[in-house]
Amino acid sequence: MDQDDSKTLLESPLIPKKGHDHGGEITNKCFDIPDTIAELKMQLKLAGPLVVVSFLQYSLQMISVMFVGHLGELSLSSASMATSFAGVTGFSFMLGMGSGLETFCGQAYGAKQYHMLGIHMQRAMLVVVLLGIPISVLWAYSGYIFTSCGQDLAISTHAGIYARWLIPSIFPYGILQCQLRFLQAQNSVKPLMISTAFTSLVHVFACWTLVFRVGFGNKGAALSNAISYWINVLILAIYIKFSPSCQKTWTGFSKEGMKNLVGFLSLAVPSALMVCLEMWSYEFLVLMSGLLPNPKLETSMMSISLNTSSVVFRIPFGFGSAVSTRVSNELGAGQPCAARLAARVVIFLAVAEGFLVSLVSVAVRGVWGYLYTNEEEVVKYLACIMPVLATSNFMDGIQTGLSGIARGCGWQKIGAFVNLGAYYLVGLPCAIILTFVYHLGGKGLWMGIISGSGLQALLLLAITMRTDWEQQARMARDRVYSSSIPIDMAS
Repeated sequence: MDQDDSKTLLESPLIPKKGHDHGGEITNKCFDIPDTIAELKMQLKLAGPLVVVSFLQYSLQMISVMFVGHLGELSLSSASMATSFAGVTGFSFMLGMGSGLETFCGQAYGAKQYHMLGIHMQRAMLVVVLLGIPISVLWAYSGYIFTSCGQDLAISTHAGIYARWLIPSIFPYGILQCQLRFLQAQNSVKPLMISTAFTSLVHVFACWTLVFRVGFGNKGAALSNAISYWINVLILAIYIKFSPSCQKTWTGFSKEGMKNLVGFLSLAVPSALMVCLEMWSYEFLVLMSGLLPNPKLETSMMSISLNTSSVVFRIPFGFGSAVSTRVSNELGAGQPCAARLAARVVIFLAVAEGFLVSLVSVAVRGVWGYLYTNEEEVVKYLACIMPVLATSNFMDGIQTGLSGIARGCGWQKIGAFVNLGAYYLVGLPCAIILTFVYHLGGKGLWMGIISGSGLQALLLLAITMRTDWEQQARMARDRVYSSSIPIDMAS
């Protein structure tokens, strides 16, 4: 989206005044109770399977680390370091690049340009495979990077080995993100849930076999990720190839899938930045926690807090993916009223979900730490942090839903700038000041990042509330038809 396009986001309110007919297209009928209930049911039907898919995908690498943990403290610490490094430098990029398809495929499907979904997916797969090459080179030298950063030599060496054996997993992971968005745009989410659940079961067996039965150790745990991702890719490829529901959207490989890569990158790169800028800010919290007095206690608390936050995040992430599909489909179909209603509903869902999860988090604050450790000091410290963490999860839930709206509309460039300003000009500086100037410890780190996520949510909400949805629908149609090719060429 260029600078002129971004100006159109601030022209009319999300909810029109009573009795006002905006351009002859938006009426009060958009906000009838039956319409709202129908939209609510539709989003919940989409979000449920997507929450499961998100959680299972997140759990794959954690399962590998859990198996490695039984090999000893050195293996566990090195695998954790390598997994964190791989997530920051590789998997987050792939996730973000694939998210660009939420705009392209979702709007093309809404406009009934079904053949373009396959073309967009081919372009995305080509880009992520090429991107995997420099990522692989980086991972190959990760051991030297850890050592150069002053990490323990033994841990760095083993972490480097683990990262190198993760290299085969980056390519199927990227392709998998493209397949997920391709099917998600068509509201075909049950196959995603089934294939991911089956893959998770296979992954447990593969980890056990390679780590203990074959004796590959931590190398086997890393390699099992690639095996599981490739199995998931193969299952979805077979489904896409032979399923009647994909007959119109997948017409086979085409040379057109190798063209207009710049057009795809125009949204995919900002989409990747949206994901990475947010994820990197939380990684900085872990680094800063190691600089505090009693770093063992602080890093233990931060690790548990981030793990808890990551698990809880799967729920609003599913809502964000669902509303991205709904908004992009409706804008592509030229239905701005329905897109606006979808945005309104997901804001309600995000607030309700965040409030409920926050109440549960506060209620279990005294016992939650025992799931991770038996150290009383850590458990009590975590109990003091949980109310702050609950606030963070609440803000994350709202901004995740709003980020889904942004992806559905194609606002990735705006979203990247919002995340950059919210987290790096406000969030992290506040965390540093509260922690090291006012000496609030780990609580200061979380309070600082909350200011960033809160500002992010506020800015995205302001943009959404002031969006001219008719203009967004016109822009979506222009985007769809400017990238479309004749059906006979696609076939």
